[in-house]
Amino acid sequence: MLTDLLCVLLVLLLLMGAAYFAACETAMTACSKAKIFSIAKDGNKKAKVILELQKEVGLVISSILMCNTILNSLAVSFANAICVDVFGDSAIFYCPIIISIFIVLFAEVLPKMLTLANPENVLLPSAYVIKYTYHISRPLNNIIGLIAKRIILIIRPESENKDEYTESLEELRGAIDLHTGFDLEETKQEKEMMQNILDLGRVPVSNIMIHRKNVTMLCADEDIETIIEQVMSCPFTRIPLWSEHQDNIIGILHVKDVFKAISKTNAIDKINVMDIALKPWFIPENNDLLYQLQSFRTKREHFAIVVDEYGSFMGIVTLEDVIEEIVGDISDEHDIVPFKGIRQQDDGSYIVDGSVNIRDLNREIGSKFKGDIAATLAGLVINSVGIIPDAGQVFILYNYKFEILRRQRNQVTLLRVTSLNGNGGDDDSENP
Repeated sequence: MLTDLLCVLLVLLLLMGAAYFAACETAMTACSKAKIFSIAKDGNKKAKVILELQKEVGLVISSILMCNTILNSLAVSFANAICVDVFGDSAIFYCPIIISIFIVLFAEVLPKMLTLANPENVLLPSAYVIKYTYHISRPLNNIIGLIAKRIILIIRPESENKDEYTESLEELRGAIDLHTGFDLEETKQEKEMMQNILDLGRVPVSNIMIHRKNVTMLCADEDIETIIEQVMSCPFTRIPLWSEHQDNIIGILHVKDVFKAISKTNAIDKINVMDIALKPWFIPENNDLLYQLQSFRTKREHFAIVVDEYGSFMGIVTLEDVIEEIVGDISDEHDIVPFKGIRQQDDGSYIVDGSVNIRDLNREIGSKFKGDIAATLAGLVINSVGIIPDAGQVFILYNYKFEILRRQRNQVTLLRVTSLNGNGGDDDSENP
C-alpha cells in the first residue's frame, strides 16, 4: 500500500515536471521577441539570458522536449506498476487510457493553454532553468540533432537556406498587419506609415522624383531683374538654375539668399546670381529612398538633382518628397494644391492622367501595379504592350482594362482604367 502511494506521488510529481517543461516549450515559441528585447534593454538579466537562448532556439526546444518526454515516460512506467496492482492482467487495457488522459490534459494541453495567455510571465522566471537544462543535455542533444539532420538530408536533399533578414522583415510586416487600435481610420494610417518605412529601401528615387518637364527652373543667363521677378512669382523656395540649355544645371537658387542679397545692396543690377547660387547636388536615379533619406540628413541638404547613368538631367527630389512617401501628402499655406489626375467615374472606372505615379495610383484605387516596370501609368502601359498606343486602343493587363483616351505626340496623356473584378486587379497575373 505504501509502495502504491509512493508511486502515485511520483507520477504526480513527474506529470507536474512534464507540464512545466511543456509550458516552457510554448513560452519559447510564443513569446514576443520584440517584448523580450525591450525588457532586456531595461537591464533585466533573465531577459538577456532568453535572448541568448533564442539564438539557438531549435536546440533549446529540443532539450526541453527531451526532458518533457523523459518525465512522461517515467510517469507511464510508475503508472503502469500501479495499474498492475489495481487491475491485474487487465492493466494492459486500462493503463494506456488512464495515463494518456492525464498526460494530454494535465501535462500538455492545460499548461500550454495557460502559457499562451502570457508566455513572458512563464519564460522569464524559467530563464535559468531552461539555460541549465540546455547546457546539461547539450551533448546528447547534439547527437540527436546530428542524426535528425542526416535524416532530413535523405528525405529532402536540397534544403533551402532562408535569408534571416528577409524572415525578420516579413515577421515585422506581419506584426504591423496585426496591429489594431480603437480608431479604425487612425489605425489604417498608422499601418500605412509603418509599411511605407519598410518599403523605403525598395523604392528608387526615380519613382517619386518630379520629372524634368514639371520642374520649375530659371535661366541664369537672364538679367537679374527678370530672375528676381520670376523668383517672386514662384511658390518654391529652391529653384534650379540652367545655362545655355536646360540639361545644364549650374546651381540652385534659394529665395532667402536672393532676399539677403537685395537687402545688402542699393543697386539690384549689380547682383550676380551665380554668387548667391548654391552648388547643385547630383544623385543617380537608382538611389533607394532609405539611402537618400540618410544622405539628406548626413549632408544637411533638402534638394537634389536626379540624373541617369549618362549624366542627363531627369528631375528633382526633395526631403519633403521622401517624407511624403511615409506620411502622405504634406501641404502648407503657400503650396499649390496638386492635381492628382485620378478621377473616379460613376461606373467604377477611373480617368487617369498618363503622368500619374504608379505608387500614387496604387494608393488611390487599391491596385497592386509594380513600380519596377515604369514610374508612371503611361510608362507601365507602353512597356507592357511594347508600342506607343493610339487613342481608342484598349488593352487588358494585370486584370485591368486600359483604354487610351488621349495621346499627344509620343506621350499617352489620358487613360480610362477599369478593374475586371470587384475587388481590384492583381498585378501578378499574366498578361494576355
